[in-house]
Amino acid sequence: MKLTLLFTYLLGLSVYAQDLPFNPQNSKGQLYEYAEFINIQDRELSIDELIEDRSLEFATLQSENQSVGFTSDNFWVRFQLENTSDEQETYYLETARPITDIANLYHVSESEIEVFKSGDQINFSERQVAHRLTVFKITLQPNAVQEYYLHFKSDGETINMPLNLYDESSFWMMNYKQQLFLGLFYGLLFLASIIYLFFYSSLREKTFLYYGIYVFSIGLMQAALDGFIFQYILPEGGFLNSRAVLITALSSNFFLLKYCEYFLKIDMQLASFKRAYNVIYVVLAVLFVMVFISPKTLELVYPISNVNGLFSLILILATVLKMRFKRMSIDPYFSVGIFFLVLGLLGFVMNNLSLIPNNFYTLNSAKFGSGFEVIFLSLSMTNLLRRLREEKEHSQEEALRKSEEISELKTYFMSNISHELRTPINAIMGIAELELKSPKHALEDREQYQVIKNASLSLLSNVNDILDFEKIEKNELKLKHEVFNPSLLVNQISNNWKSEAEKKGLSYKFDIDYEIPTTIIGDAERFIQIINNVLSNAVKFTEKGHIKFKLKCSTQPNQISRFSIQISDTGIGMDDNSKKNVFDSFNQMRLNHKRQFGGIGLGLTIVKHLVELFEGSIQIESKLEQGTNVFIELPLQYIEDVEAPNAQISQNAKLKQHVLVVEDNKMNQMVIKKLLATNSQMSFFVVNNGQEALEALKNDVFDIVLMDLQMPVMDGYEATKIIRSGQLGLTISEIPIIAVTADATEETQQKVMALGMNDYMTKPINKDVLFKKMEACHVQPKLKIA
Repeated sequence: MKLTLLFTYLLGLSVYAQDLPFNPQNSKGQLYEYAEFINIQDRELSIDELIEDRSLEFATLQSENQSVGFTSDNFWVRFQLENTSDEQETYYLETARPITDIANLYHVSESEIEVFKSGDQINFSERQVAHRLTVFKITLQPNAVQEYYLHFKSDGETINMPLNLYDESSFWMMNYKQQLFLGLFYGLLFLASIIYLFFYSSLREKTFLYYGIYVFSIGLMQAALDGFIFQYILPEGGFLNSRAVLITALSSNFFLLKYCEYFLKIDMQLASFKRAYNVIYVVLAVLFVMVFISPKTLELVYPISNVNGLFSLILILATVLKMRFKRMSIDPYFSVGIFFLVLGLLGFVMNNLSLIPNNFYTLNSAKFGSGFEVIFLSLSMTNLLRRLREEKEHSQEEALRKSEEISELKTYFMSNISHELRTPINAIMGIAELELKSPKHALEDREQYQVIKNASLSLLSNVNDILDFEKIEKNELKLKHEVFNPSLLVNQISNNWKSEAEKKGLSYKFDIDYEIPTTIIGDAERFIQIINNVLSNAVKFTEKGHIKFKLKCSTQPNQISRFSIQISDTGIGMDDNSKKNVFDSFNQMRLNHKRQFGGIGLGLTIVKHLVELFEGSIQIESKLEQGTNVFIELPLQYIEDVEAPNAQISQNAKLKQHVLVVEDNKMNQMVIKKLLATNSQMSFFVVNNGQEALEALKNDVFDIVLMDLQMPVMDGYEATKIIRSGQLGLTISEIPIIAVTADATEETQQKVMALGMNDYMTKPINKDVLFKKMEACHVQPKLKIA
């Protein structure tokens, strides 16, 4: 065996005798000038067979980074190193690209042939030097010449054969500088990628998505080319590691095109170019599939993908030039970024083809190009962010303007709908109420009028719910503070629903606490609306069984009486899921009742809001098909030893006033006439509009004016403004004016009080409330100016 090695060694020296060995200390030039290489194509020769084959003709390396292009052939390089010193010397040889599949170093000596492995198709731990680059550690013995062979093979990618020899200190200094540069490079890519992916997550603008993924893909591709993927992610090599560069390169190509397509808005601005983009997308998809089919197709993908990448750059440049030719707006930073991308890739290709010198800048030209490209494209993306922000601000301003317009239209609509619905309801309820109190009607006739009244009350309740819901949405629903008798109101509403319950064949029980205060300060209308809406639901959703209404009061400090209301039924009940949504607006839309029970689904929504305004609480317990219990707690302030409101109302009958009624609707005129006629001490005069009201005030003396608002010729607003201005004289300017309108919106109430009216009430007209307000104006005629 030793004789064979000796023969091989001497044979190698005889073949290689014409070339001088390279002495790192004394030789002129660089190592590649002393080395030779040969392409044995697809022949698989061992080192012994290579040395013994005298027919092989080695050629001189032509450059310091000799490139043989895209190939799967076997290449061998040979050189000699000489150490003329008396001490052992250590060097590091950097050669081949980090992604070269096979890169083995053979040290041929008289006694043996040593093999040092590298390449990315072995386990990373098998490398002689645990480094991402293809590096070998060479030890030169003192006063000796040592012969070396390098074997390179790849699966179709470019093979480069640099021979960079460093002493130990130079190698580690070079390594340190590279790590610093690569840290900055990859840090920039990672930061840009993460930032723009975050922008996409918040803005949902696809340009940010494609740009973020593109930058991330660029980082992965460069990491594969630099050997980091093999070193840290796929250290065992193998199938996926050998395809990592192509996978990331194809992804980078795809997302670069998608980014440019969305950033430049190709669909809208250059629709004809869209077909070219689609063609390249198809080619990329085919290449991606070819990567995994077989080694032969994999070998073809390397050159085709590079050509396809070149066409992609040409397409992007053509798009930019076309847009500039058409004078379309292009962000200048985008153009500069694409310029650096082309410049970097051009330097990379020229370096691979050995057309430019081999140094740090040319070796990393692609990184410099990509780095500057990312910087300038990121600047263009900040401009895009600014444009998006400005567009969003403009959209928000436009949306706000439209919202204000819609709000104004909605307020106008609600005001009109309130007037148009309440006007006929006022007439119907007024006539029904008067006829019910008339002793001349038989029981059967009274029942018919009661039906009319109840139907009108139901319609009025729905109208009020819609208006209240609109106030709740705008946070304009406010509570009034007035004195009322809760017992009287509760009994009235209970009697109404008792009648409805008994019509359905239900048992109705009402239990009221004997300690209930007689005088309460609060909003009587809203207090009774809470009870009315809950009782309405109880009767509506109960087909058999009973309804129970219980009211209990407990006295608390600071003259507070806590009203505890419990309303129970044996109706259809609710499941747990329905209870979660019971206070939502239009809740009946979620229920499968097929309009069996009617209603608009706002009752409990309004109840909950009103209870909160009263600073109370509401709780609902319910079981499906077993019934519902509603518990309401309302803290109300009470007054001791105050004359009951009904006593005051009885005194109103003795009030002597001459009333000017300003009302354009004939039915409403008739209702008001009948109401005022119930007091024999009152006289009245009716006019049809504000203009006639002004003439009447000039010609007669009135104690009070009941003023409608929406009228032809001159409305109530204008008439009131003229009266309060003093144009008709000082005495007339101070006459009490009560707005009597079908418009129940908060804006209308504020507007009439601001004009100087003394009070405000809505139709349908409640006689007791009307007389009470007239009495208040007679006792204290000062204006209520909001």
